[in-house]
Amino acid sequence: MGEELFICPEGAPERVDKVLSNAFPQKSRSLIQRAIEINKVRWKDGKHLEAKSKVCSGDELIIDLEREKTEPLVGKNIALDVLFEDEDILVINKVSGMVVHPGDGTKDDTLVHALLHHCKNELCPVGAPERPGIVHRLDKETSGVMVVAKTELAYYSLIEQFSNRQTKKVYTALVTGFLKGKSGEIDQPIGRHPKNRVRMAVVEHGKAAQTKWALISKYVEKYSLLRVQILTGRTHQIRVHLSYLGHPLVGDTTYGFKKKSPFARVMLHAKSIKFSHPLTNTELLFRADFPNDFQEGINLLTPME
Repeated sequence: MGEELFICPEGAPERVDKVLSNAFPQKSRSLIQRAIEINKVRWKDGKHLEAKSKVCSGDELIIDLEREKTEPLVGKNIALDVLFEDEDILVINKVSGMVVHPGDGTKDDTLVHALLHHCKNELCPVGAPERPGIVHRLDKETSGVMVVAKTELAYYSLIEQFSNRQTKKVYTALVTGFLKGKSGEIDQPIGRHPKNRVRMAVVEHGKAAQTKWALISKYVEKYSLLRVQILTGRTHQIRVHLSYLGHPLVGDTTYGFKKKSPFARVMLHAKSIKFSHPLTNTELLFRADFPNDFQEGINLLTPME
């Protein structure tokens, strides 16, 4: 594609990132925003644009929406806890501390690097170049069960199931304090934090987000162990929603945990996932036991009667 002249179509003044997303639906929103950030989208006279800059019908821009060339990822021999594998999918129990895919500040020790080695570089290439086969993700400190696509057919099937809320993901979370009642649902929109862009928050015009929780145990130390099901898949959803209720996850200093504790990480574990096999349509359910650090941490607490 390279650089080309783009004339803004008919319509009221609108953000340039939205105009380009509508004009080029095959391009991802993140690719367009990245192009704007590095000045590959600018006014015809060369002046700089921001994603929120307003453009009008007939405005002339110089754009280049080619994806930046990246070095091909090379697999690395990193141990994986494989729960299930066939020709189409791979289900793993991710360890806490492992980043899912490469990004700013990561090295060659991500889950993607481990998967590429395990699958002999035959992991599904669909999606962003640095995320082959990845259809959902867990935060770095979150442990637990994940499903990965090995083929293109599996990738699109799983993406559709996640988008249509046909999967069921259940987590176990240790939070501060005692919530009201034995169960509840949080239905609050989540978006980028208005002041701290590396955080998410409950914001008025965010994306719809629904989280269900149920009490498992209370502890004398004023912690609660919860069973948490997410009906949507927003970034940091569980962490944001429980912090919003005033009960941040133990160890989660990003979202409000302030106590001293014996826990070395955010106490969140992806306990189970249910979905349909992309080829056979058979319903599958996989569970991941608590890792040692999670179980040992809970063992240090004193249950309430």
